[in-house]
Amino acid sequence: MLRQMSAAFCGVVIIFACSVPTKAAVKPAHLATRTQAHSDVTKLPPFIGAASTYNPFRPGPGEGGKLTASGETYSANSWTAAIQTKLRGFFSGVFSGKAYRPRFALVETANKRAVVKINDVGPLKPGRIIDLNEQAMQYFDPTMQRGVIKSVKVTPLSGEDWIAGPV
Repeated sequence: MLRQMSAAFCGVVIIFACSVPTKAAVKPAHLATRTQAHSDVTKLPPFIGAASTYNPFRPGPGEGGKLTASGETYSANSWTAAIQTKLRGFFSGVFSGKAYRPRFALVETANKRAVVKINDVGPLKPGRIIDLNEQAMQYFDPTMQRGVIKSVKVTPLSGEDWIAGPV
């Protein structure tokens, strides 16, 4: 009888051990875009609003300067974005010079996700929370006809070692 109880107890332990998810099993899929695995997304809630696009090298009013707040020159071919000025603090600031540290965000629409590097800030138009560069906007709006995506979710990501691009 003791042998049967021991076998039953071992069976219960094995079933329990197999049913409890491991830490690796519950990590979000976008962690695969990191160059090093350590901290997860921040504990900040995501921001929901509109996304627009800009390119200071194209003619147009209010396009901003060619240098970003990080001190980098704007590039239409990278996965970068400017965050609404009032959200700057949620991204640990975006400053130039020695104080600059890369900041990243996960941008999501109903059917697409991408990691972008936040290297600029700006007083965006009301309701807009992020200004995507042309590369990032073209991913979300391949025709570039809309100019504004009305509903995006932007989640600040912790760490400096994300690889920007589609997820």
